[in-house]
Amino acid sequence: MTNEIKQPVSNLETEYLEINSTNAWSIFYQHIREEYGNFNYTCDESKKPQNKNLNRYRDVAPYDHSRIILQKGPYDYINANLLNVERAHRRYILTQGPLPNTSGHFWLMVWEQNSKAIVMLNKVIEKSQIKCDQYWPLETVEEPSLTFVDVNLKVDFVNRTQSLDYTTRVLRLTNLDLGDSREILHFHYTTWPDFGVPESPTSFLQFLNDVRRSGVLDENVGPPIVHCSAGIGRSGTFCLVDTCLKLIDENGLNSVNVRDLLLEMRRSRMGLIQTPDQLRFSYAAIIEGSRGLPSNNNGITTENHDDIMNNIHNLVNQNNVEEEDDDEPPPLPPPRGESLTRSIISDQLSNDSSPENEIEPRPPNKPLPMEPTPKIATSNSHNNEDHRPNSSNSNNKLRHRYQDKNERLARQVRDIKRKQQQTEEGQKLKRSLFNPVTIGIDQKMKRRNPVLILYTRRQNRRYENRRYLLGI
Repeated sequence: MTNEIKQPVSNLETEYLEINSTNAWSIFYQHIREEYGNFNYTCDESKKPQNKNLNRYRDVAPYDHSRIILQKGPYDYINANLLNVERAHRRYILTQGPLPNTSGHFWLMVWEQNSKAIVMLNKVIEKSQIKCDQYWPLETVEEPSLTFVDVNLKVDFVNRTQSLDYTTRVLRLTNLDLGDSREILHFHYTTWPDFGVPESPTSFLQFLNDVRRSGVLDENVGPPIVHCSAGIGRSGTFCLVDTCLKLIDENGLNSVNVRDLLLEMRRSRMGLIQTPDQLRFSYAAIIEGSRGLPSNNNGITTENHDDIMNNIHNLVNQNNVEEEDDDEPPPLPPPRGESLTRSIISDQLSNDSSPENEIEPRPPNKPLPMEPTPKIATSNSHNNEDHRPNSSNSNNKLRHRYQDKNERLARQVRDIKRKQQQTEEGQKLKRSLFNPVTIGIDQKMKRRNPVLILYTRRQNRRYENRRYLLGI
């Protein structure tokens, strides 16, 4: 796609209100999906046998032409793409939430790409489903650090600042081979619903402004790592809003065609912006954010702005059951050739999820197991008393509450692992009960005794029937 914007709208606010007045967001979003379906990009690397278990979802794969290639470690593959919007002077790396077997690869990508920040838009656990591995050290443990031996990297917790809707952490990433360390900012937005959009553009824009002020989006540093669970819905919303506001800041509100820019971004990673609600929220956040930019000379009226904000609040308060299936892609099926146990466990964890046969990924009715949102004041490993509450009693209560939440999280994970182990043992026992019976009969005796021959055939037939009924 060229860098020219096709037929820019006369006013972004007017476009928003026109689409909203006719309730045409689903139609507008569907047109974008249809155009996106004409893209003919390959994802061959993700389909290789050694890479299949490195993908969180089977139908969210990185395009080959824009994928991030690891230079070190056991694999050169990671489910991540580089998104480069040259005219906005913006670069992002969009990726899935790390899996337990890819957390080391994730940190290796951070090191090799010289990234200064990670933008995390999901929780570790959402609706009792794991959506992302706990890839950074928890500050509540005695020694808050993690070592990834497969890539020889170590991550240490430095400090944390708690805000109402997000948490900012400082982590130290150390290359054990080189003995070199870097500080990485970890921006964690904790109140984005697993299905839907944030409560208002205001809190989201505050989060975006803090990320911008840190300088991690500038051209002179490596691209930030942006992820949610699949790395396309919430991550795409973040990148679209930030890019549009950057263009508006440089060229004015009327210079942005959101639809064309989204299609351009989808050429780098599949399926960015997964629902009509996310697209509508992106428009509202862009309009709200543009009010504070000095280059916006279009005079957004207070009356229209109030209409937009009221519409967004109504959107959040609705119970959009029809839209619920469009937020996340279906969970990853068990790797090819695994036992029946894995299939049964997968079915139990995602009862209602059924992948749609469509061009782009569809979500499950239930998401995959997330970190409880910590609601405490700023804390760090170096006793930053400036950010703590004045009252010691209040401080102790908050600390105990946060520790209790982390203990509950650990118990949840242990229970899931224990149930999985019990299911596997049960399946192994079931199989052992139906092993074929070996009758030690001499072959000459079998030829002489037709009754023994008939008995042996019946036993084998029963064994095969049982295997068929059990799906073994």
